[in-house]
Amino acid sequence: MRAQSRVLAAIEKDFKAAGLPPLGWYDVLWELVKADAGRLRPFEIEARTLLAQYNLSRLIDRLEKKGLVRREAYDEDARGCWVTVTEAGRAMRALMWETYSRSIDKHVGAKFSENEADELAKLLSRLS
Repeated sequence: MRAQSRVLAAIEKDFKAAGLPPLGWYDVLWELVKADAGRLRPFEIEARTLLAQYNLSRLIDRLEKKGLVRREAYDEDARGCWVTVTEAGRAMRALMWETYSRSIDKHVGAKFSENEADELAKLLSRLS
């Protein structure tokens, strides 16, 4: 847990230095980009990320205000909605990945040999 906390703090610091939004934005945008038609219901985003529902609602509001996502009516349930990634959201995710990938390499990859990284990936995969 300490290692995770330190690595995530370092990545957040790299994002901030690059003038980018926080890592949570990337996580939501990435899940939307991977999804069929670039859209998910909020509960699906919650299930695919580590974000709590109350944090996710506020985050979706911020992403929508920046034009990175839009809410669309969910035809089968008037109370529900889709969250759909926009082209601007796709571009932001790609921009964030440039920093994120370097940051992962710097704060994780550089700490392990290739064999150690492979072994660590195998061990961690048992937990999921």
